[in-house]
Amino acid sequence: MNKYQPPFTIAEIGGNHKGDMEIAKEMIKVASIFCKVDAIKFQKRHNIELLTQEQYEAPHPNPVNSYGDTYGAHREFLEFDVDQHAELKSYCEEMGVIYATSVWDVTSAKEIATLEPDFIKIPSACNNHFEMLGWLCENYNGEIHASTGMTTRDEIKTIVEFFEGKNRAKDLVLYNCTSGYPVPFPDVCLLDITTLTKEYGDRVKSIGFSGHHLGIAVDVAAYTLGAHIVERHYTLDRTWKGTDHSASLEPAGMRKLARDLRAVHQALTHKETDILPIEQVQRDKLKYRK
Repeated sequence: MNKYQPPFTIAEIGGNHKGDMEIAKEMIKVASIFCKVDAIKFQKRHNIELLTQEQYEAPHPNPVNSYGDTYGAHREFLEFDVDQHAELKSYCEEMGVIYATSVWDVTSAKEIATLEPDFIKIPSACNNHFEMLGWLCENYNGEIHASTGMTTRDEIKTIVEFFEGKNRAKDLVLYNCTSGYPVPFPDVCLLDITTLTKEYGDRVKSIGFSGHHLGIAVDVAAYTLGAHIVERHYTLDRTWKGTDHSASLEPAGMRKLARDLRAVHQALTHKETDILPIEQVQRDKLKYRK
């Protein structure tokens, strides 16, 4: 019997929709019907709350990828309001795929919680935002997923203990993650999945993997190591303007990833008998006999 949990694949759209609702819906449709993923994830920021005035008014650090004259204007251009997110959630449900969103601040957490998604994601940059985490623990009943990029082991311990103190650790999913775009293979550090599993596997709901690397081989290994939830950035065109496209999977790659994870899940078993029925035919025909 296969003791591995079935893979759960998340296509992270984030801001790769370029601020265009029609592109966002096309991405949902393609990810659901063609790629056959389990969930689609967006992002929600209240930029005035999240950024300092200096950060908001500064130029984008990579102007070629900017959708505005300032970083704040760029972020606002890519932002959907809560009504648009409600529309996207409805469209996800129509397409038979789960809707979710990463939230970066308290206002965004409160807005997205009103939509009652199955889960809300906490990005690595905000996993120490305990005001936001506390509000979600006390007011949102779904799963809370948290990435652990740019986070020390002591900080991860503090996060888990915080959720335990709120009696919500069994709704917490921890993701192994390295924050970089893209991440070179030596920096992926896949074996940290086993560390998270050993230290927190029986204390949290599950362990996941959020990858920013190239290709899909690493994701299959992550699943085999115990991260049954696999999240990858997703785009329709890796050459589009924006910082995340280059580290994203196009539809063909996302489809192959979801397909390969399902195939590996089927393969992760032990033989139930010494000679399987499929082998018996070959044994009868080919096995050496004295």
